[in-house]
Amino acid sequence: MAKDKRSNKWAFLIYKESAPKDYLDVLDEIHVPFILSPWHDKDVNRSTGEFKKAHKHGALFFETLKSYTQVSELLQEKLNTPAHIEVVMSPKGMYDYFTHAENPEKTLYNIDDIEAGAGFNLDKFLAEQSSDEFLNEVIDLIDSNDITEFEELIYFARANNYLLLSLIIDKTYFFAKFLDSRRHNPMRKIKQNNEVADDSDSK
Repeated sequence: MAKDKRSNKWAFLIYKESAPKDYLDVLDEIHVPFILSPWHDKDVNRSTGEFKKAHKHGALFFETLKSYTQVSELLQEKLNTPAHIEVVMSPKGMYDYFTHAENPEKTLYNIDDIEAGAGFNLDKFLAEQSSDEFLNEVIDLIDSNDITEFEELIYFARANNYLLLSLIIDKTYFFAKFLDSRRHNPMRKIKQNNEVADDSDSK
């Protein structure tokens, strides 16, 4: 990679045997939001069949563009990392690689062992990367609570799960259209009328 390449998101690697024991404190002191994978201590070298050295994949999220050389030298000095770093092209891809979520043939790592700091919003990041799961959760929430108004959905999510609120705001168009469709669905109205009739008959 060209040494003058610039980005505000850089991925790096640290090895357990050479990283400082207080690596989290060191990263916090750099004052740049960061995220680290769990320790990858069960990765297997396909060529030899042996375990690779325990390591973490990490990423720094700068406010401004930084060059390859700037970031590489900073990480080598502070964390004794390898010189090679890479631009983060896809946060989703990085997240999947952290846990091997999309590679079931590899050792899966626990999402709870992901580390972050210096202002990095880990909860929001995890929600964004698991958006399909959260979309299903919101749809179930709408159905089980018979929600038909966007305002009602916002207040419900704010009171019960702020991560869902973040996703709903991000997907405003989708949920607004979904609620419109649900509100005006003739089958829903028929179901409601039947339920009212059944309730009246039981009295």
